[in-house]
Amino acid sequence: MTSWMLWALLSAITGRPVASLLALVVFWWAADRFTFGVLPDPLRALGRARRRARLGAMIQANPSDRRARFELAQLLLEARRPGRALEMLRPNLEAGDDDVHTAFVYGVALARTGKLAEAERVLGIARAAEPGYRMGEVDLELGIVRLARGDADGAHEALARLVEARPGTVQGRYHLARALEARGDAEGARRVRDEAWREYRAVPAFRRRADRPFAWRMKPWRPAAIALALLVAAALAVRAVGSSSPHRAASLRPPPAASFDD
Repeated sequence: MTSWMLWALLSAITGRPVASLLALVVFWWAADRFTFGVLPDPLRALGRARRRARLGAMIQANPSDRRARFELAQLLLEARRPGRALEMLRPNLEAGDDDVHTAFVYGVALARTGKLAEAERVLGIARAAEPGYRMGEVDLELGIVRLARGDADGAHEALARLVEARPGTVQGRYHLARALEARGDAEGARRVRDEAWREYRAVPAFRRRADRPFAWRMKPWRPAAIALALLVAAALAVRAVGSSSPHRAASLRPPPAASFDD
């Protein structure tokens, strides 16, 4: 509804509904690129889709290819298809794969499908097998799962371990602040958010993309200001195109034919 209202407003200002629609699409894409990064990168998404198709063909030819199943499960999880990732990994588990990599991916897929109790159990197995796996990645997922289950103390324990193992984590501090708030420690949550913002500002620009969704949730006025600026710029651009089009059209018209009276 909001997008429709923006399109109607932009069309009324510029008088060009099609150009306004195109400008609005570009605006939302640009706003997402500069803020939350929710929309997929088209080139990266295409590459991942092609890789998923190749792995699917390999598994169809050889259903017992557990390495291909594991890689495809990871890609499906990244594509937000955790149910299919679970289906892909179950034959690996039935075949006896109990390594930390399989347990971690399976536990995250369980969490993404809402099976929180089972996810916590599987992630606990992964952490027992290798406590420092991916510099605390299991603790991050455990903290998120426990927050979703309403276990603020357990989430705080896991996320505090993560922040200790990975001091520069913005995402970990964001969730740690949530856990502190759930425990009633508003001052501690504010302090952790300030630390997270300082960490975000300190990292190089090329590393900020992954942290941006969590950093800007703590400073929501920043994406709002950028979105407003982009919307104003889009409206001005479409209006400029609309005002210049009649002049260009007039310049392309052939000169009037000579009158016979001349």
